[in-house]
Amino acid sequence: MSSAEKLLWTNKYKPKSFDEIIGNKEAISQFRSWIEEFFNGTAKYKAALLWGPPGVGKTLTVEVASIVYKAELVQMNASDNRSYGDIERIAMAASKHFGFGSSRKIILVDEIDGILTSEDRGGLSALIKLIEVSKFPVVFTANDPWDPQFRQLRDMCLMIQFYGVRSTSIVGFLEKICRAEGISYDKEALKFIADRSEGDVRSAINDLQTCVAGKKTLKLDDVKWLGYRDRVTPAFDVLRGIFSSISCNAARRYTITSDLSYDELLQWLNENIPIQYGNVYELIDAYNALSKADVYLGRIKRSQDWSLLSYAMDLMTAGVSMAKREKYKFVKYSFPERIRLLQKSMSVREVMNEIALLIAKNCHVSSRTALSEYLPILKVIFTHNVNMAAGIASWLGFDDRMIDFLTNNPSISEEIKRLMKR
Repeated sequence: MSSAEKLLWTNKYKPKSFDEIIGNKEAISQFRSWIEEFFNGTAKYKAALLWGPPGVGKTLTVEVASIVYKAELVQMNASDNRSYGDIERIAMAASKHFGFGSSRKIILVDEIDGILTSEDRGGLSALIKLIEVSKFPVVFTANDPWDPQFRQLRDMCLMIQFYGVRSTSIVGFLEKICRAEGISYDKEALKFIADRSEGDVRSAINDLQTCVAGKKTLKLDDVKWLGYRDRVTPAFDVLRGIFSSISCNAARRYTITSDLSYDELLQWLNENIPIQYGNVYELIDAYNALSKADVYLGRIKRSQDWSLLSYAMDLMTAGVSMAKREKYKFVKYSFPERIRLLQKSMSVREVMNEIALLIAKNCHVSSRTALSEYLPILKVIFTHNVNMAAGIASWLGFDDRMIDFLTNNPSISEEIKRLMKR
């Protein structure tokens, strides 16, 4: 690991042994037993599926296993490599050949639930084939693997559940980092960060590094601005919740934890009502509710009378949900074409995606994780610590546009660029 890479504390303090991993001891023990049985030729399953919330050690456990058992780790991310060709090219080749330096391999496919968040181009069938033909242990990770489409895959895997890590354990780990970095800390501040993380160790470490950027002390007042982490419900889950609800209140609740704007929700529903509803009367009632919601949103924009918003939301959620006359059935939703085209034209989004890809490549995470976990902390570092920012920018290969985006300050950008040339 390069010195620049170590500037990210999630990498710098990454455990190298099973004993160093905090939390989920039972799950780790179960995984160790399975991997040892596989290498001894006695394992019942050829694959394992580690599932649970983000940041609790699923991927880390596999990475540590490759160190402990001296196995080559072949890692890919299903969210970024969805097609049959992607998976066959990376994983299939590795599954059939021994490496030069090791007689053992572990094949890790991260975030397989990402396959279903867009059009599946044969990726799921490729994962099943991978299990069947691989000479090496195959490990999958997922946050939620209970989609019906994963049933065959689940049946072929040893299912190992990971849970959120206890706050007290996270506090202890954060204290260890503070001592190593020479940071004087208020324990209540660390407890606040740990409680806010909701069991996500990775986000807690990122929050700690964000709060102490450029400082050597940490007080409770330094962390209160963070607020409590909102667990954002993905758009596809919001749709599924609205369409499947059997009461008006239940349908409304699914928008509370969504980060979709009202206009975006309207576009998502407009695109997917004909996919979900096949009955002509369902379609008439659902689009009638949606069109009335659109009228209210138009009035809000013209008059700025936000008291009308509750009516629009009721129509988009309860109105659309109560249109169904037949039992809810699982379908695959589509990303709204209008939003897709708008996003393609947004230069800011393009820069963010380019940054995410560089982070994903160098930190061995998905671009989705790079955007949600790494990008926020980089923005803080780039505005508060130019020396650290210059090191990270050089390591990741950021260009001027990326540095300008992360700093949003011309003078700071120029200083970082100057340091990079030294």
